[in-house]
Amino acid sequence: MEHDINLLRKYCLSDGISGNEDNIRDEIIKEISGCGVDYNVDALGNLIVFKKGRKRSSTKLMVVAHMDEVGLIVNHITQQGYLGFDKVGGINTNILPGTNVLVGENKIPGVIGLKPIHLTKKTELAQPINIKELFIDIGARDSADAQKYINLGDGAVFDSCFDCTNNRILSKALDDRSGCFILTNMLKTDMEYDTYFVFTVQEEVGLRGAKTAAYTVNPDSAIVIEATTANDIVGSDESGKICELNKGPAVSFMDRASIYNKTYYKLAMSLAGKNNIPIQTKAGVTGGNDAGSINLSRGGVKTIALSVPCRYLHTPAGIISRNDLENTYKLALLLAEEISSM
Repeated sequence: MEHDINLLRKYCLSDGISGNEDNIRDEIIKEISGCGVDYNVDALGNLIVFKKGRKRSSTKLMVVAHMDEVGLIVNHITQQGYLGFDKVGGINTNILPGTNVLVGENKIPGVIGLKPIHLTKKTELAQPINIKELFIDIGARDSADAQKYINLGDGAVFDSCFDCTNNRILSKALDDRSGCFILTNMLKTDMEYDTYFVFTVQEEVGLRGAKTAAYTVNPDSAIVIEATTANDIVGSDESGKICELNKGPAVSFMDRASIYNKTYYKLAMSLAGKNNIPIQTKAGVTGGNDAGSINLSRGGVKTIALSVPCRYLHTPAGIISRNDLENTYKLALLLAEEISSM
């Protein structure tokens, strides 16, 4: 039975750039508060949840997903009332012009502007876009008018829709609200073993929340549930595909932040085969996730990452497969039980 996708809709449309995760954390707490769990929020903002199982675990396990999404932060207001900004997390500057955003706590609508094409020289058109050339236009008359609504340090998120037709899910923030969705549904099951679940902050700006959470929980092992780049798209090099939609969760052997536990990697492959769950290897040694901080915590933590393939990651509209989402959940549940018993 598929899970209620409206929960993912709620999570994706709850704004929460790195360092500003309060809204999404509040939504998660509302959702898990009736699940018979103990939780606390640490000084950095991580949500640490303990789920009592039917048995005590042999291996202390932490299952992790990050709450934050990429976005923008206001760092300048011009005399004309335009908002200068910087990026929070890894965003390709070229996708920003013309993008609708919501700025600040009051979600002031704005659009990211750029000098119009009929005022742009041909030599300029051939150049990569510099973020200093961009601005957020909220329709303010001047600086004083803009400051009635906006303060320096206010965050801005993509103003996006959520659509789940054709067995695809299109939305902002699928990295990593898809992971938060999976963890929440795991918390709603009757777990065989005691397990810690951690919803981390500030992953997109340096895996910061995972570092403090791993120190606090002090696990033996960790499963990181993430979204990762699917490059089965037009113009992609066939020989360099990292992973693809509709081929199941992607399991990493290495990325730029971690070399994953080989025993757990083989275990994931074996469990998927025995339970008819489609699975694929994340073929590229690219990117990184919370595992990069977790596996170096204290004396070291055995770590594995399961990722939901996502096209157009870190843009206003990523695309994942609903089948991949469900199969990642199934494999995560099996893997958690197996690791806890080892």
